Amino acid sequence: MTTLSEAKKDLRKNGYLTVDVDPTLDLFTEINRLKKEKNAILLAHYYQEPDIQDVADFIGDSLGLSQQAAKTKADIIVFAGVHFMAETAKILCPDKKVLLPDLHAGCSLADSAPTEPFRKFREAHPGHIVISYINCSAEVKALSDIICTSSNAQKIIETIPEDQPIIFAPDKNLGAYLIKKTGRNMVLWNGSCQVHEIFSAEKITKLKVRHPQAKVIAHPECEEVVLKMADFIGSTSALLKYTMKDEAKEYIVATETGILHQMEINSPEKTFIPAPPNNACACNNCPHMKLNTLEKLYLCMEYEEPEILMDEQLIMAARKPIDRMLEISARFGL
Repeated sequence: MTTLSEAKKDLRKNGYLTVDVDPTLDLFTEINRLKKEKNAILLAHYYQEPDIQDVADFIGDSLGLSQQAAKTKADIIVFAGVHFMAETAKILCPDKKVLLPDLHAGCSLADSAPTEPFRKFREAHPGHIVISYINCSAEVKALSDIICTSSNAQKIIETIPEDQPIIFAPDKNLGAYLIKKTGRNMVLWNGSCQVHEIFSAEKITKLKVRHPQAKVIAHPECEEVVLKMADFIGSTSALLKYTMKDEAKEYIVATETGILHQMEINSPEKTFIPAPPNNACACNNCPHMKLNTLEKLYLCMEYEEPEILMDEQLIMAARKPIDRMLEISARFGL
């Protein structure tokens, strides 16, 4: 039987606590109890497993979660998401304890922009303002001028004077989509999300034949060939809102499958079909998001580990472009 001290010694390797959990425990009840006892708030991304979404205080996408983190009065922020999201919460709330159930819950898009190569890329384009998608590390945020999300990126770009050259990072697919939407000739970093690049346009076409009334909805991180097929393109929260208001009864959803849980809750009379990947694996499930489990979440809250710890100077540097995003978002009601 693993002791707490042994589990904490092994935490760095595992990325999460491995304390034995009583199988008779009702984890939903225990997590709700811990939230009250510890004055903790649980934030969950739409891509988390349904059980975690069901026990969360707030479910959202990157912008919504960032805004919740910025205004929370809780002493502890438990972030059921991936590492860069928990970092963002710590940046916005440096005086609070921020917990992440599994430290290895990373992000392929954030990993596609290593700090030093990105620093050199920026130096190679002097005079450019750097707008970085929130799906990046704290170090890349610190090298940026403004952070954006998929829901506010277009508006943020449109606030920049037309004669000001822009670097957009790290997602090349979102960047290419924004170039078309804004008409701005931005310099793009060559990064991408492994989930959103894997969708098969050919398989979606075949799916449309079997479901001719279904609308295709897609996240702008998808490749252009998939976006061209879409009836609606938007952020995760925008996709959800669209399905709630739109009159169609069937949707082929080209984003991570976790969002289907909220779509089904909000529109139980409608059918949601995950867009198929270009191979036989379940690649439309983010392997990083799915590292978080209900058991890891319970242990994380019970023992307040793993905790996100960051250097104060990095927090200060990374906060500036996030604050600019939040200011612009507030000004334009994004």
